[in-house]
Amino acid sequence: MKKKKVSVLTEDWKVYHALQSFPVMLPSAPEDIHLVVFPTVAKGKRKRNSSRKDDSVEYSYLAYRFLGLPDEVQAHELSCIMSSCRFLWNRMLADRRDLYRELGVTVKITPADYKDIPELYWLKDCDSLALCNVQLNLESAYSDGLSGKAGMPRFKKKGVAVDSYKTNVVGNNIRLEDGNLRLPKITGYIRLKQHRKVRQGGILKNVTVIHEPDGKWYFSMVYAYEKQDVPLSVPEGDSIKAVGLDMSLPELYLDSNGDTPFYTLNGNTIYFSKAYRKLEKKIGREQRRLSHMEKGSSNYRKQCRKVAKLHAKAKHQRNDFLHQMAVRLVRKYDVIGIEDIDLAGMKKALRFGKSLSDNGWGNFIRILEEKCTRHGTLLIRVDRWYPSSKTCSSCGHVLTDLELSDRTYVCPVCGNILDRDVNAAINIREEALRILSEYVQHEKTEKLPDSYHYQTA
Repeated sequence: MKKKKVSVLTEDWKVYHALQSFPVMLPSAPEDIHLVVFPTVAKGKRKRNSSRKDDSVEYSYLAYRFLGLPDEVQAHELSCIMSSCRFLWNRMLADRRDLYRELGVTVKITPADYKDIPELYWLKDCDSLALCNVQLNLESAYSDGLSGKAGMPRFKKKGVAVDSYKTNVVGNNIRLEDGNLRLPKITGYIRLKQHRKVRQGGILKNVTVIHEPDGKWYFSMVYAYEKQDVPLSVPEGDSIKAVGLDMSLPELYLDSNGDTPFYTLNGNTIYFSKAYRKLEKKIGREQRRLSHMEKGSSNYRKQCRKVAKLHAKAKHQRNDFLHQMAVRLVRKYDVIGIEDIDLAGMKKALRFGKSLSDNGWGNFIRILEEKCTRHGTLLIRVDRWYPSSKTCSSCGHVLTDLELSDRTYVCPVCGNILDRDVNAAINIREEALRILSEYVQHEKTEKLPDSYHYQTA
């Protein structure tokens, strides 16, 4: 039998000569596979094509997430592609670890190398772009792990890791027509529950298929739009509508007007904390029932699906509430001041892990930034070391001995008595306006740059 070759790229000449003189077999591969190593082109010496034009157009990206309703055949094909991507991730990670353990070097292996292995012939029936994204994600995970941004990549276990895969648009392989989605290697069109229209003028870039634990399928489609700068002018004088937000548990935040987040829908006032706590109790009850059942039984699987549906409902309920409040803040105010909080440090130091996670403050800030950029609202980040809670909003006196358990601020100088979080929100608003005025005076202009985020020195 003719032996197949697996190519490996390296830029280290010492490694290149060492591997050339040392026959290496690919770990956990058949005996008819040989590892061939060759050097890459040195950086800075590669000739660029002069005929290639630089694309000067800037794009902004917008994702649309729709609920999918695939039939049994389509659901089986989607599950097969997800399983193939998970298998390839684990196999590439294992081979990369084994080669590094034996040789002390990092090698680059592509999905095409695994398709040449006879036992893995079924990979040829999978979406090739999905497999390529697995390789890119693994390399990115290794880069983040080595740089310290995140931990080193780990193996993905079935039923524990998120079932998803990503595929890119090449030519006309992915199409969205009349609420039906066409994907590579999938039979027919997948029916979508398209709850909103896709904005015209966008270019479809990629699609991410997600299978959540509650059994529902979601399709996230990313569109690229030509970037258009939103005109952002600074209001003058008393015409500025500004608000300060101070994170509060469990109400998400308290603003400088003393209001907690809520909105009215069909005559009903909706508070997130009240609805979530009610749902949390129900999740606890169903979770206790699950713990009393025999693992692997039919009732156990049914109860698992029931608990998963409740968790999905809580997640979607939280995200909907955060989007609703962000839109209302952006439409009502010209300037929004927030505090640059170290959430990871608060979870560790103050032991607020579950409370902060349930609150969703980090996700809310991300959504608010996106809404502000799209609507032209100014979002100002106040420095995290600014004593917003210890400073009196009336006279400016700093109360250094204020404890976290003190929920009411009492100023010993002017006698101001105010709620601790409301006092902090007022200070955040005033500090944001001060940063804005200093910037305008320094730049001598009424127009702001593209960046809408500022920090105190």
